[in-house]
Amino acid sequence: MRMAGAVKLVVAVAVFLLTFYVISQVFEIKLDSNLGNLFARSALQIAYTKPPRYKCGISKACPEKHFAFKMASGAANVVGPKICVEDNILMSGVKNNVGRGINVALVNGKTGEALRTEYFDMWGGDVAPFIEFLKSIQDGTIVLMGTYDDGATKLNNEARLLIAALGSTAIVNLDFRDNWVFCGGKGIKTKSPFEQHIKNNKDTNKYEGWPEVVEMEGCIPQKQD
Repeated sequence: MRMAGAVKLVVAVAVFLLTFYVISQVFEIKLDSNLGNLFARSALQIAYTKPPRYKCGISKACPEKHFAFKMASGAANVVGPKICVEDNILMSGVKNNVGRGINVALVNGKTGEALRTEYFDMWGGDVAPFIEFLKSIQDGTIVLMGTYDDGATKLNNEARLLIAALGSTAIVNLDFRDNWVFCGGKGIKTKSPFEQHIKNNKDTNKYEGWPEVVEMEGCIPQKQD
């Protein structure tokens, strides 16, 4: 009797363990399936809800025959300006091609390709090379400018008039340590809509001695023949 009872006990334990194993396997399979479906749905939701990225990180896509651009002035005398056209960073501190004064990028008005980048020190430099540079710009060229630290001290009337001829209205009022960004063009017939200017004012400056950064983005019409 004791032997039979022991055998029954062993059989019962074996059946219990086998049943537990089968149930656990089925449960894990269902759990894995549910988790897989959950992750798949989450990935699809992220893909559907992720906002689109436009060239240069601007807020909306440009229409056909327009070039996307985004730019920012320098921050005090610490962070240099940044100029992007058609998703290409033309000037930035990372590229190490910016400097104190007025930073300029020239772009082909028909193709959107970068032609040249320069910066001109308007605090300790000479305005003469800047004037010669402005005079050399060819018709149909897109011109983007941004200040860093101080872009006005050495500017004279001749330089200001040449920049005004590119479509700027604020250049006549640009003063010591103002922040300014501008996008215009050689041969433009009207004043450019792409310009931002913040005055250096000790009562409103974000940084000690400098106003806040100015940023601007938009779509530049492609030059047509």
